[in-house]
Amino acid sequence: MVLCGAISWLFTLDHKRIGLFYMVVGVWSGFVGLGLSMLIRMNFLEPYFNLVSADCYNFLITNHGVIMIFFFLMPVLIGGFGNYLIPLLAGLSDLNLPRLNALSMWLLFPAVLFLCISMWLGAGIGWTFYPPLSDASFSTSAGVDFLMFSLHLAGLSSLLGSLNFICTILGVVGVGCVPRDSIVLWAYLFTAVLLLVTLPVLAAAITMLLFDRNFGSAFFDPLGGGDPVLFQHMFWFFGHPEVYVLILPGFGVISHICASLGSTPTQFGLVGLISAMFCIVGLGLAVWGHHMFIVGLDVSTAVFFSSVTMIIGVPTGIKEFSWLYMLANSRINLSDPVFWWIVSFILLFTFGGVTGIILSACVLDSILHDTWFVVAHFHYVMSLGSYISIILMLVWWWPMISGFSLNKYLLQAHCIVSNVGVNLCFFPMHYFGLCGLPRRVCAYEHAYYPLQLVCSIGSIISVFSGIMLVYIVWESLSTKNRVIGFYADGGILVSLVGTIPPTHFEYGSNFKELVAL
Repeated sequence: MVLCGAISWLFTLDHKRIGLFYMVVGVWSGFVGLGLSMLIRMNFLEPYFNLVSADCYNFLITNHGVIMIFFFLMPVLIGGFGNYLIPLLAGLSDLNLPRLNALSMWLLFPAVLFLCISMWLGAGIGWTFYPPLSDASFSTSAGVDFLMFSLHLAGLSSLLGSLNFICTILGVVGVGCVPRDSIVLWAYLFTAVLLLVTLPVLAAAITMLLFDRNFGSAFFDPLGGGDPVLFQHMFWFFGHPEVYVLILPGFGVISHICASLGSTPTQFGLVGLISAMFCIVGLGLAVWGHHMFIVGLDVSTAVFFSSVTMIIGVPTGIKEFSWLYMLANSRINLSDPVFWWIVSFILLFTFGGVTGIILSACVLDSILHDTWFVVAHFHYVMSLGSYISIILMLVWWWPMISGFSLNKYLLQAHCIVSNVGVNLCFFPMHYFGLCGLPRRVCAYEHAYYPLQLVCSIGSIISVFSGIMLVYIVWESLSTKNRVIGFYADGGILVSLVGTIPPTHFEYGSNFKELVAL
């Protein structure tokens, strides 16, 4: 019986099981990436004596960025929750192409295998793969090639999943069941479109780089008529929309939660929220050049990229004011952890957006480029925003996924610990950047030691908060405190029976009153 059950999971086409596979791979990768970041921070506990060698430090920087983006955030946010929720919110039994969905999931495992081989052999080129540093002349390790193979497979997995999402959601629209009340579906549709447009460009850039390294071509070698700046254009055409790929599902779930908490079932400003996401997608495809102000762009081009980048703040502001309005008119209890996380998302993402406006000015970016200021901005906008989105999805839909409730006091403590840790870790980095401290350098002046110590302490607290979240999930599964009643959440009808102790979440996934069976 156990063998039959294992085989049924191994060959499953069920979107829920495939989503859980994605989540398991993503969570494992997330803790690997978190461990690498911990080693990076431990390296800064002493200004001049490094915990690891300079080469090993470069390996840590490279693999931390690749793992957290391509193997933690994307599998959990898109592959995991996307696979699990899209059919349920669309009122379908499964995605339109279940076999393609299974293939996209299984491609992730050899991608992780190649990633592990790359970590073993070593690849210290940074997660941006810039030539000539990534050229065979400077990086002779085969780990670089394995890392590129890994990204190829992970990108193919995401590409197939995006096609499946688009076919499924547009299929629902095509039969007249317009998902107007599910902004989560719109968010995943826009996310899939972004991936479909940008991933082939990244694949082409990496393929040309592999040919340069192994077959004597010169796509990015000036000696052969190539241009290394071309790689930067191709990489950032994917790299900047990737930020929106990872944050759009968060926009969708926060809009969904704020609307569900409201006093009326109709989402406030639904057209405005969807239009804002559409504008973010369109503008996000046209601003990759703000990562390249220092490569020698002419004035007109720099002004264009700078201006369009600032304009993105308009649709983002529309979304944030809509969330605040819905929260102000909601029935939520201020002690609910979901409220704390939504407020944390709005505050941290807004702060990261303000620093992004600073960096969008080509003059200021020329000063702050490749300093710790960019690291702080990047983590506030994407890393913290996407991480909080995962927490909100877990807390919101956990009763539906597992049927069990979560300990609300542990969730409150986790929210406090997480916010303290991430702000201690990343906020001082703005000061480092303003002082001109370069990023990706494993040594620094002794005068920065006190604040570097604060950052490292914040990193330790962040690691503890991650372990704490795992304990909260384990406690929910071990105590088996079932949610009572039934509720409908965006078309999902769930029947749950049991009892809820006073220490646990007494709400369904949409926080509406549950009707006892």
